[in-house]
Amino acid sequence: MSMIAAFYSGKSILITGATGFLGKVLMEKLFRTSPDLKVIYILMRPKAGQTLQQRVVQILNSKLFEKVKEVCPNVNEKIRAIYADLNHNDLAISKEDMQELLSCTNVVFHCAATVRFNDSLRHAVQLNVTATQKLLLMASQMPKLEAFIHISTAFSNCNLQHIDEVIYPCPVEPKKIIDSMEWLDDAIVEEITPKLIRDWPNTYTYTKALGEMVVHQESGNLNIAIVRPSIVGATWQEPFPGWVDNVNGPSGLIIATGKGFLRALRGAPMAVADLIPVDTVVNLTLAVGWYTAVHRPKSTLIYHCTSSNFNPCHWGKMGFQILATCEKIPFERAFRRPYADFTTNTITTQYQNAVSHWAPAIIYDLYLRLTGRKPRMTKLMNRLLRTVSVLEYFVNRSWEWSTNNTEMLMSELSPEDQRVFNFDVRQLNWLEYIENYVLGVKKYLLKEDMAGVPEAKQHLRRLRNIHYLFNTALFLIAWRLLIARSQMARNVWLFIVSLCYKCISYFRASSSLKA
Repeated sequence: MSMIAAFYSGKSILITGATGFLGKVLMEKLFRTSPDLKVIYILMRPKAGQTLQQRVVQILNSKLFEKVKEVCPNVNEKIRAIYADLNHNDLAISKEDMQELLSCTNVVFHCAATVRFNDSLRHAVQLNVTATQKLLLMASQMPKLEAFIHISTAFSNCNLQHIDEVIYPCPVEPKKIIDSMEWLDDAIVEEITPKLIRDWPNTYTYTKALGEMVVHQESGNLNIAIVRPSIVGATWQEPFPGWVDNVNGPSGLIIATGKGFLRALRGAPMAVADLIPVDTVVNLTLAVGWYTAVHRPKSTLIYHCTSSNFNPCHWGKMGFQILATCEKIPFERAFRRPYADFTTNTITTQYQNAVSHWAPAIIYDLYLRLTGRKPRMTKLMNRLLRTVSVLEYFVNRSWEWSTNNTEMLMSELSPEDQRVFNFDVRQLNWLEYIENYVLGVKKYLLKEDMAGVPEAKQHLRRLRNIHYLFNTALFLIAWRLLIARSQMARNVWLFIVSLCYKCISYFRASSSLKA
């Protein structure tokens, strides 16, 4: 039997961020491999008029949990939803619920975070730093706690090119940042944000670095480990290939490409696209939880969950595979629901500026108006371009992450655990994975039927024709303006016209002689 699966049997586990992409897959794997675990506590808020229990039922009714219901029919009884709000300094947990958490919890997986790159510094500090501080304080009062696993990001130190498995100091103490957020008004916070984050590209990576510092400074005698995943993508193998439920990572890019909104962006084709499947992250996280609790390392170990060291894939190769798959199975309709954000990544070497995207969007909106439909393309395109500009930093660079601890952990696992909790990305076939990813976005995220592919291809051709028409018109206008201003351009134009006329005359004469 798997030692890791046996370890989690009978345990009471607290997961923050359980309603997020990573949190759901983590819950699914725990229930599927350790159905005899005692309880999973999840912190959540009511949303869209749903109670906590209704939200739990909605999560369990997704396709992700189909296999779990076979091996753990009473899974609903093993999830204890607790009202909490990480935006509050006291987390808004009731005294009764707090007492239960403190007295019963054996393992904590802290997955909750804001992953929006362009989030305000105040909000990012609250969720990624202050909430971590409060959870560590809770954990220090848990007598039965065996391990606290903090999920960070491999890009928390992206201001460095080579990143080791250590916690790097930040220019400003996290406590000072937390304290300042309590009395500074929004206008001042916005003004000083660029000075505070320095050479970090956004508030997300900066506050995740601060969160790691908080873990380092306030861990006390806790058994703590940090997992740093890179770009988290759809499932590779478990519970089935291609499952995804949000637009983070390459998912937004795949949607925009599949619907014909995005054809080319600026990027470095040989930059490494450090994508990691979500089930790989979950397997490593559970293995880290077991190792931290059982072996009790003397210091906080950091585990990089990345693919570049073991099985690198470049943006050029990945991008062309996305484009090729989207050409075969384009998506049916233009955005069935409004997306709050795109977290896309550039994939091709060709660059088209904002005008070349924005103007065709206006033309398409005009077409929608003429056909009696609501225009929406300009708004969507502007949103997409804003996000792409934020992400240029990541797709034009490569990083080196040391993976000594991850490799050590892999060697510590039994053959059975290496099979059940596989996080060896050397076995990953990128072309097959990307194809499954694109299919997964279509089926599980957009919930589109493959029967709609012919209609989707017609929609894609229409968008492409508008794009080509606009580019042709733009070229002709630019050329006409150049001719009006330059004698040399006029001479070149007259030469081209003369040459074309002679060629036409020649072919006509040849046709007459043959007749």
